[in-house]
Amino acid sequence: MKTKCSILFLFLLVVIFSCLSCKKDDVDPELSVSEKAFSFNAEGDTSEFTITSNDSWTISNPAPTWLQLSQVNGNSGSAVINIIAGINASGSTRSAILNVHSDNGQDRRITISQAAQFFPTYNTSPKPPDMTGMSSTASELAAKMKLGWNIGNTFEAPGGETGWGSPVITEDYIKFVKQCGFNAIRIPCAWDWHHVDNKATAKINQDWMNRVKEVVGYCVKNDVYVLLNIHWDGGWLDHNINSIKKDSINAKQKAYWEQIATAMRDFDEHLMFASANEPPVDDGNLEQMAILISYHQTFINAVRSTGGKNTYRVLVVQGPSTDILKTYDLMNTLPVDKIEGRMMVEIHNYTPFQFTLLDGDASWGDMFYYWGSDYHSTIEPDRNATWGEEAEQISYFQKMKEKFVDKGIPVVMGEYAAYNRGGSSHVPKDMDKHSSSVKHWTTFVTKEAIAHGVIPFWWDTGGVLDRANLTIKDQATIDALNAGAEK
Repeated sequence: MKTKCSILFLFLLVVIFSCLSCKKDDVDPELSVSEKAFSFNAEGDTSEFTITSNDSWTISNPAPTWLQLSQVNGNSGSAVINIIAGINASGSTRSAILNVHSDNGQDRRITISQAAQFFPTYNTSPKPPDMTGMSSTASELAAKMKLGWNIGNTFEAPGGETGWGSPVITEDYIKFVKQCGFNAIRIPCAWDWHHVDNKATAKINQDWMNRVKEVVGYCVKNDVYVLLNIHWDGGWLDHNINSIKKDSINAKQKAYWEQIATAMRDFDEHLMFASANEPPVDDGNLEQMAILISYHQTFINAVRSTGGKNTYRVLVVQGPSTDILKTYDLMNTLPVDKIEGRMMVEIHNYTPFQFTLLDGDASWGDMFYYWGSDYHSTIEPDRNATWGEEAEQISYFQKMKEKFVDKGIPVVMGEYAAYNRGGSSHVPKDMDKHSSSVKHWTTFVTKEAIAHGVIPFWWDTGGVLDRANLTIKDQATIDALNAGAEK
């Protein structure tokens, strides 16, 4: 009897354990996380996520030196995990993968990335938004600008504004430019090249900042619209549109624009900022294009973060290489701006280069002396333009109109010019027709740009207007420009 009872007891135990085992197996294992990825800023950041599980869990954190979690283990139910990323002064982007493991055999991964902080923040005194004097949208502002002028080879020169032979720019010169028919001025400007006190901190020299601000003030005071940029500037941005340098260039872009924007913040809508000059992108290179957009995005974020009038300031971003066709083909997205309708796109136009600027025959093509269907030479037919003439110019501007202007994004033609040949070499044999060609190009390109909603800024380094004596050196060019700007 005792043996039978023992056997029965063992049988009941087996049944009970079997039932318990079946009950546990009938419950599906559960483990979920509310977020799968986090991207933290360089200055340090906090966020949170939720873990839900029906069993005990643990978090494996491979980066405890810079990533802190409010808890790394828990039981069944839901738990909110606070996550803190410290300041990233490592000099490069860093990342980590958190692994959440549950005792029920489930695993989940959370990817963490953090941008690098290369320089201190210069947005140390942000202001509340101020719309005083800032009511115009980009399209409304574009309509107010008639004709633009470049103060070229001056504030972007090494050693300061006289570094390439320009005299000091005075308020009288600004007034003279306006008197000649131009109500907008572009100031190509260097900052990193020769005007940084400390490369390690990207601190711009205050005397240089004050001088640039002074000239901007000349323009605004005289009701002249002014476009201030970071120009070639030694190539720190232009030479580094690649994934290797992306983080460091974005850091420098942020540091400089926080300083420039803060210093110029109180000017009204007469002042516009431009992200760069002619940032090069190879034909069809979508990776480079995306990196360039990131540089423009950093520019916009930096300017807007300073607040005040900068909250509403019109900002200008450059198309790839500022080339019209590349811009049409590749610039299919723009950086995001929280203020709608305050962005412009910039292109340049030296087309055809063999006619406008080429100074000597090249392996890829010879110089053109004659441009325009009615201006070809029979004396020197091998120097007639074979491309880039009237129909193509109209086509280029039409592309800009369709892609941007018609969508409320004005286009700035930040540089354009063509010059007479002469001197000891490259002298056209039919000089009258050559000079007529240059005038025709100048008037035609100006007129078609304006007709298509593109704002033209003539490139000058002192060859057309005498900056010291405030006289016109090249009346034909001034006349041709004003003729093109006539309604």
